[in-house]
Amino acid sequence: MNTKTIELPKNSLLSLLSDARHFQILFLGSFLLMVLFANDFPKEFLFQIGLTFTSCIIFQLVFIHFTTKNYTSWKSAFITSLGLCLLLKVDVFYWVILASLIAIGSKFLIKYKGKHVFNPANVGVIGTIVFTHHAWISPGQWGSNVVYLFIIGSLGFLVIKKVARIDIALTFIATFGGLLFIRNILYLGWPIDFWTHQMTNGTLMLFTFFMITDPMTTPNNKKGRIVFALILAIIAFYLTTFNHFYAAPVWVLIFLSPLTIVFDKIWKNKKYCW
Repeated sequence: MNTKTIELPKNSLLSLLSDARHFQILFLGSFLLMVLFANDFPKEFLFQIGLTFTSCIIFQLVFIHFTTKNYTSWKSAFITSLGLCLLLKVDVFYWVILASLIAIGSKFLIKYKGKHVFNPANVGVIGTIVFTHHAWISPGQWGSNVVYLFIIGSLGFLVIKKVARIDIALTFIATFGGLLFIRNILYLGWPIDFWTHQMTNGTLMLFTFFMITDPMTTPNNKKGRIVFALILAIIAFYLTTFNHFYAAPVWVLIFLSPLTIVFDKIWKNKKYCW
């Protein structure tokens, strides 16, 4: 008896659920909406959001035109736009154009064996800060709200489960949070609220569930991801605790990102594909 394989239309619900990028867009988009509602939709921020999305999509199309000719990768630019909107603060709105150019350009110009070396949103944010001195990261800009934490954590867990990167997220947050707890609560005897405040800011949650779980810029092998997360967490803990550098994880990531190339050589595994 012959059986036929039924193919689902590309626009079907199951097809949408099969692409992890849709969950990333849902995750970051939901958080961005919460930020807008919490700040009563400030007009200047709305304009910056629009300019960021427009710039990222235009630059994506331009680079595609001169390289792959594959015009279906708009989702990548959309995700990068959301990351920039949530992490980057500028004093003059047009600097987001430079951030978009750096972020999108890095995906096409800085690659090794088909993988991005740097997380696009990460390099876009840090590059703009370094080159302009008119941009910054504010770790506590979204506040520390338990409801936000629950929503962000739930959606983030869904994202990392889809891209098989739960190991790197849990290793980082457990190591970073554990070291802070041992030092500040057990050793120094500070109140538990201090630790809770440190661990529930929006930037840390975004970094954990979105930035370091990017399958295109993290080690292919599980062992490599765990070692990468441990190194990242320890350095970030040191800079946060002893240098009061509260945006440390985002900065440390850009310097550690090239280690992915080394770890992929040591622990070989198949490269992730969307």
